[in-house]
Amino acid sequence: MFKKFQPSSDVSGQVSVKSSVQRAIRSSLLSQWKINPETLEQIWPKKESLTLVKCRDHISIYTLHGEPLFFQHFDGPIFPTLRLLHKYPFILPMVRVDRGAIRFLLAGAHMMCPGLTSAGGYLPPADAALPENTPVAIHAEGKEHAAAIGLTKLSTEDIRKVNKGVGVETVTYLGDDLWRIQQL
Repeated sequence: MFKKFQPSSDVSGQVSVKSSVQRAIRSSLLSQWKINPETLEQIWPKKESLTLVKCRDHISIYTLHGEPLFFQHFDGPIFPTLRLLHKYPFILPMVRVDRGAIRFLLAGAHMMCPGLTSAGGYLPPADAALPENTPVAIHAEGKEHAAAIGLTKLSTEDIRKVNKGVGVETVTYLGDDLWRIQQL
């Protein structure tokens, strides 16, 4: 999504977000992410106003004082940026890929089921199974911080059963153009 993102050509405009829309975003974040209101208050204080940066391909980036915090594609789920996820690693559920998939992950490839189900991979247990189209933090085997953020294409139980094809679609990853942007 952000493989060839250039703010000079891909940003079409910036607008301040209305307070009613900010309340809707705040409630959406609380329902989508594993986050409590106090932590959300630390990330985005209630008195502070978000700016919506409209980009090509119907991507919306929400910034606070120019720093990108989260983004959304069409009306899909709201994803945190990787920088925000590194500060608050518990806000998204975690999956882990084995060492063999790391170089593909850092090139922006989608994560295949075998990389998630092998010995170095990790999927949540059956009692905490994730449904399809859930935003997840993709960690690499042996690494502390998330290397990417993705969207599950199958439920975690189906990933274990099928063990073939794309399991998690990569949305943003370390080193892509959104990662390089400090201010918008």
